[in-house]
Amino acid sequence: MERTAYVEESRFGVWFLGTWVWVHYVLRLAVADLARLAGPACPAAPVVVDIGCGWGQSFRLLADTFAPSRLIGCDISAEVLARAAAETTAQGLQVEYHQADSASLPLDDASADLVFCHQTFHHLVDQPGAMREFHRVLKPGGLLLFAESTRAYIHSWIIRLLFRHPMEVQKTAEEYLALIAAAGFEVTPERTSYPYLWWSRTDLGIGEYWLGLKPRAGHVETLVNVVAVKR
Repeated sequence: MERTAYVEESRFGVWFLGTWVWVHYVLRLAVADLARLAGPACPAAPVVVDIGCGWGQSFRLLADTFAPSRLIGCDISAEVLARAAAETTAQGLQVEYHQADSASLPLDDASADLVFCHQTFHHLVDQPGAMREFHRVLKPGGLLLFAESTRAYIHSWIIRLLFRHPMEVQKTAEEYLALIAAAGFEVTPERTSYPYLWWSRTDLGIGEYWLGLKPRAGHVETLVNVVAVKR
């Protein structure tokens, strides 16, 4: 039996990825944090590849943040890419799209300056293969901008109820960092962060917002953001 490359999102998930909440509270914050972590290491006028670009909401943020010379979007779904192309065309953005499995990208070796992978990796079955592809397409010294939910969040009851994922491949923050390093990337604490955003908590932040209860020390990380350098 052929192994599936990824687990398709639920109907709710497909709808949610097109909402203002997703763009404002999830995508926008991730791009801002990754740009902060990259700092002066980010090259001028980079070639940027968005892996699992979805509906294309990231491209305006990426364009405004990194001033790229070229934007490339990759997604396995032809339907999603068509919607993304309509979105970016309406915004006056020029984006090159490719329908592709993340573990087999139709891009040349050392052709990208930045690979952006935001909340896509937990859908992929062949995670090591995808990470090797990210490394291959990046130029030496290129940056992987990686923002991901951890096993604790993906395995939580609310995510199990509303979304679909390959549960057997989910990883902790430490395991994701180890996977990135094993693929040949340099991973450092200075370019790693662990946001504990309200939507990633089991109580959706209600305890802190309404009761003033601060997150306990030593909580299991639900998100990891890292800017990793291709060695």
